[in-house]
Amino acid sequence: MKICLVGLPQSGKSSLFGALTGLRPEEAAAKGAEPVAVVKVPDPRVERLTSVYNPKKQTFAAIEFSELAGLTSGEPGKAAFTELALGKLRAADALLAVVRSFRDPAVAHPLESVDAPRDLRHIEAELLLSDLAVIESRLEKLAKQIAAKKADRDVREKAALERCRASLEAETPLRRAGLTPDEELLLRGYRFLTQKPLIVALNLDEEDIAGEAEALVPFQPWADGSSSAVIALSARLEMEIRQLPEEDARRFLQDYGIERPARAKLIGTAYSLMGLISFFTVGPDEVKAWTIRAGTPAVQAAGVIHSDIERGFIRAEVVAFADFEASGSMQECKSAGTLRLEGREYPVRDGDIINFRFAV
Repeated sequence: MKICLVGLPQSGKSSLFGALTGLRPEEAAAKGAEPVAVVKVPDPRVERLTSVYNPKKQTFAAIEFSELAGLTSGEPGKAAFTELALGKLRAADALLAVVRSFRDPAVAHPLESVDAPRDLRHIEAELLLSDLAVIESRLEKLAKQIAAKKADRDVREKAALERCRASLEAETPLRRAGLTPDEELLLRGYRFLTQKPLIVALNLDEEDIAGEAEALVPFQPWADGSSSAVIALSARLEMEIRQLPEEDARRFLQDYGIERPARAKLIGTAYSLMGLISFFTVGPDEVKAWTIRAGTPAVQAAGVIHSDIERGFIRAEVVAFADFEASGSMQECKSAGTLRLEGREYPVRDGDIINFRFAV
């Protein structure tokens, strides 16, 4: 999974990037103006399975975080995103918009005042304009193609794009446009920015953390939990905590009344928003977590590991992690009847431990 951080200058993007990735400012700077880092997804189930199997290798699920340079403030004639930035945004599976709520006179705001809802609307407007530009360009080409040869697919694509244009002109992001499965299939290759899941990170002052519920009230329109979500944090504080030894960090979190650090909160939000789960493969060589969408059929989950396993799929030997934990071993799961054989269409569940039988 890839998540791209976007926001206005001085919003705290770099601090949050450091909190999420564990990179110190100088390490992030060494990666360039728009750094990229891969982060392991913490999962105590992987640790537990590793303690049982003692494998040669332990592999957690991973998220790639990238950070874009700060958006321009809307100067006439100046594009908000470079082509490189647009490429990163389109390659992302979800967008993380960092909006500033903290007030620090030493850190000038590019719009001269702190107004987090306004800043978020500005970010969404730039994403929306980028999508509109793509749609207008494609509609011009389609009009010529249809005039020359009225292909059914072109006609359906034109209708879908016109519906998208109407949604964007009404300032409604495409993730809320109610596109049909057929329309989504037709438009999949465009990777529209406003169609991607959006996580909003409200960057608070440290002293406002205790009152985060009140701070989140103006952001309810983005907190539907189906296509967008909002979390509150203090990026500066979280970055400082990330650099501490584990025990010191735990005490620091307790002192500020923070139940979960930003990384855990954001990863949990991303998994929930995108409908993602983890299943596990185990053995003496490797214990590994695999990320898929909830309800993925077993045969497709096998393909995540290797196309040969999907092609030659026979059966899946499945045990829920909770049952494995209760029994303590795979042999005990067999004796208890909690290890079962499932077919191609079995919807894989979060925490399933699976051994795929296949022949090619």
